[in-house]
Amino acid sequence: MSWSVGQVAGFAGVTVRTLHHYDAIGLLVPSGRSHAGHRRYSDADLDRLQQILFYRELGFPLEEVAVLLDDPDADPRAHLRRQHELLTARIERLQKMAAAVEQAMEARTMGINLTPEEKFEVFGDFDPDQYQEEVQQRWGDTDAYRQSRERTASYTKEDWQRIQDEADELTRRFVALMEAGEPSDSEAAMDAAEDHRRGISRNHYDCGYEMHTCLGEMYVGDERFTRTIDQAKPGLAAYMRDAILANAVRHTA
Repeated sequence: MSWSVGQVAGFAGVTVRTLHHYDAIGLLVPSGRSHAGHRRYSDADLDRLQQILFYRELGFPLEEVAVLLDDPDADPRAHLRRQHELLTARIERLQKMAAAVEQAMEARTMGINLTPEEKFEVFGDFDPDQYQEEVQQRWGDTDAYRQSRERTASYTKEDWQRIQDEADELTRRFVALMEAGEPSDSEAAMDAAEDHRRGISRNHYDCGYEMHTCLGEMYVGDERFTRTIDQAKPGLAAYMRDAILANAVRHTA
C-alpha cells in the first residue's frame, strides 16, 4: 500500500512543499511513483518521515538529520531511545520555562519584585501566588488585602527569603512540639501560635486574633491548605488550628 504526497502531508501535518523539498535534497525520497509520475510513499517512507520530524522538532539541522538516518550501523531502536532521551530532556526544560513564565506573570500581578530565578531560589516548588485570583475574589475588598499588597509590592528577594525562613522555622517548631507530646493548648504551643500571628502582622497585614482564628479554621477547612501544611507532619494543620484558637482565647478572654 502506498500514499500520495497530499495524503502524507495530511497525515504528518506538513506541507506538500516540505515533502517536495525533502525529496529534492535526498532526505526523504518516495519509494515509488504512479504511472503518471506522481510520488507514492510506503510505510517505510512514513517511518522515515516520522524520524525526520522528531529530529526537526528537537532542532536538528536537516543535514545532521540525514547523517543520523543514513548511518548504516544505526539501529532503529537506538534512534527511538535517543529521541526519547532528547524529548524527555526538552519536556523538563519546557516545564521549567513554563513555570518560570507563570511565576513571572503572577509576580507582576502581585507586585513581587523577584526574577523567576529568585522566586525559584526562595520558594522552591511552592508558588506563593497560585491562588491569587481566588484570593482577590474572596478578600480583594478588604483592608487586609490592600495592606498586604502595599507592603509586599516593595519586598526584595532578601525580604521574601527572610519571610520564608521564618515560616520554615515556625513549622519546625510546631512539629517539634507535636513530637514532644505538647498539647495544642500548652503554653509552648500557644506561644508558637502567637509568633505566627505576629509574623503575619509584621510581614503582610494587621492580623488580629479573630482574623487569626479564621486563618486557623481555613487550614483544616480547605483541603489544599491541609495537604500543604500536613506535608511537614500529618495532623499539623489541625494542631496549628487548635493552638491558634487556644492562643486567641488566652488573649481575649
